[in-house]
Amino acid sequence: MKKPKHCTVSEQANACASRRYAVTNTTALLLLALLAACGDGARPPQTGPGAAMPPTEVDVVTVASGNATLTRELPGRLQAVRTAQVRARVEGVIEKRLFEEGSDIAAGKSLYLIDSRTYKANADSAEADTVVARLTAERYKPLLEIKAVSQQEYDQAVAKVKQTEATLARAKLDLENANVPAPISGRIGRTLVTEGALVGKGDATLLATIEQLDPIYVNFTQGNADVLRLQQAIKAGKLKRSTQLRADLVLDDDSIYALPGRLIFSDLAVDPGTGSIQLRAEFPNPQRILLPGTFVRIRLALAEMDNAIKLPQRAVMTSPQGQSVMIVDAAGKAAPVTVKTGAMAGGDWIIDEGLKGGEQVIVNGLQKVRPGSPVKPAPWNPAATPLPGATPPAPSGANK
Repeated sequence: MKKPKHCTVSEQANACASRRYAVTNTTALLLLALLAACGDGARPPQTGPGAAMPPTEVDVVTVASGNATLTRELPGRLQAVRTAQVRARVEGVIEKRLFEEGSDIAAGKSLYLIDSRTYKANADSAEADTVVARLTAERYKPLLEIKAVSQQEYDQAVAKVKQTEATLARAKLDLENANVPAPISGRIGRTLVTEGALVGKGDATLLATIEQLDPIYVNFTQGNADVLRLQQAIKAGKLKRSTQLRADLVLDDDSIYALPGRLIFSDLAVDPGTGSIQLRAEFPNPQRILLPGTFVRIRLALAEMDNAIKLPQRAVMTSPQGQSVMIVDAAGKAAPVTVKTGAMAGGDWIIDEGLKGGEQVIVNGLQKVRPGSPVKPAPWNPAATPLPGATPPAPSGANK
């Protein structure tokens, strides 16, 4: 028998390396065969930096010219139509309050009761004096005819009747004023006195304030220079004078108050201190939503313009370099266009320069696109655009 051959350490290492190389080559050949059998259709999609991104979906409006009503937003302040201060007309101690603070009350309603015992006594005394004076004058009349009294004595008796009647009327008025009535209808504010307070001592103490809130006024100003420029544009035929007296109210959240108002007053003089004209509009306020003292913006129709190009405010971008919009060019890519805006037409800008008509201007999705990036335009639906802070609707197909 042959003895087994003993391998050296180096020979064993070389043998192991040969086996690993054979296994690696076999595995690689199997992978290549598998890929060849699958063909190009099974090749995974590219996901690296060189892969093409799908076009960004954006909402667009197609630019078109038409008639527009030019508007101007001016700051204003709400004011009650009527304001009445409830004051104590007689001196006394408040016994009772007869209304709820912040409630609506009718004219003539009793608001406070003042201690009236002194005024009741004065009225009773004045009434008694009046009765005596009338009886005396009636007795003197036949005596005058028979010369039993002089003409002077009779005249003094008649004058005494008038004097006591005046005193009685004043005493009754004081007694009536001890029951403090509401001078006008409206909403009453907080009470300024409590039960037990002494009022009317030396002055007419202010007890509360009543304001009529329906309708309600908006006081605002307009610069005289703006008025002159508008008149010159109308005279030159660039604009047409608006016949609308309608006014809209813009609230703090940029929403429009549901009920339109009307312009009712324009001052005839210019304030020399500010160079502006005082104006006033009236708005219905049945739900008492509008409160006096609130600062608001009022939108007025100033003139009519033909062949005007309008764009929503959200479509116009402003930067230190000026104003611009983003359009969809013929290649389906986003492209910036410099524009110049003029007056306002409601919530839209009037575009004076930069657009001619027919362009597709991006309204929604501006934050997602860059110049030259491909986009997928869709018509803009203003009703479907959520207000700031609102929850946006789910995208189409999200639940499928």
